[in-house]
Amino acid sequence: MVEALALKDFNLSTSDCPIVQIEGWDGMLARFELSVSQLLGTALPVSVGETARCADTLIVRVSPRRLWLITEADAKPPQPAIDPELGCSLSLGEGRVRFSLSGAGVLEILSNCIAVDWRSAGSAPGRALQTTLHHVPVLVLRTSETGCDMIVPRSFARSLADWIAESRSSPGIKARN
Repeated sequence: MVEALALKDFNLSTSDCPIVQIEGWDGMLARFELSVSQLLGTALPVSVGETARCADTLIVRVSPRRLWLITEADAKPPQPAIDPELGCSLSLGEGRVRFSLSGAGVLEILSNCIAVDWRSAGSAPGRALQTTLHHVPVLVLRTSETGCDMIVPRSFARSLADWIAESRSSPGIKARN
């Protein structure tokens, strides 16, 4: 696991990230979504990048037919019994790590690493967006005006944390995606 980084205006910590991916088959989306909504007991996010909360689970629409169910490191992700005629589910948690970033300098530091317009509605707090960090796909979950979580591949966690830390100390580094 990557060590925490704490500076005056920036903090980065890491944790495990239990994720279950669920996906509806082409042509079955309406029935799939109705079934999943009933299983989870909540309305699902409608468009890509939208999120919804259900108890301890964050539901993220990552593509038109795909949802991620993300829980905290010590919580067990829900395992909805998906009808195989409508879609499937797959655990992704072993392959992902959650970076939690906070502090007044977060958006400035991330602007050195990823190409995101932090003023756009698509990157507002409560939204999710997919981008790349040093050629690696990441999911950014905007948690507040001065914080976000990034879901990153476990195999790249150390190098991505180092890249962010280096960006923090060297403002001349620009995203090379």
